[in-house]
Amino acid sequence: MAKRLDEIEELKGKIGKYITIGKENLSYQVKKSKSKVSLQLITFNPLHNQRFLFHACEADSAEECFRQMLKYVQYHKEEESSYTIQWTLLGENKLHTSYFRANTILGALNKLYFDRDPNGIIVFSVILNPIS
Repeated sequence: MAKRLDEIEELKGKIGKYITIGKENLSYQVKKSKSKVSLQLITFNPLHNQRFLFHACEADSAEECFRQMLKYVQYHKEEESSYTIQWTLLGENKLHTSYFRANTILGALNKLYFDRDPNGIIVFSVILNPIS
């Protein structure tokens, strides 16, 4: 058990090195079902005090989920498109700009809407960024 926890902590450290927003702005949600384990990597943006889904994966064990997540953060720039989303919270007067990597526009919006009521956010624009 301790060896498994050590491996997970080591993987978290490696994941944090690839995502340069600081360990304090990353959190992980691990959920177990009867046959699978799912992992959600969540980022926190202190500029607008919001959490967003970075990526989710599923495997047979927590360790395998963290291994998949590490592989994703190492290579996601090559595999997914970059989107810029301009949005505001309902009732707020401040425009926010957030950046997401996803396979589709809907994937980017799902990351924006993660763990919140979609009716509470007004999206002004979603832009597919040029390939750099």
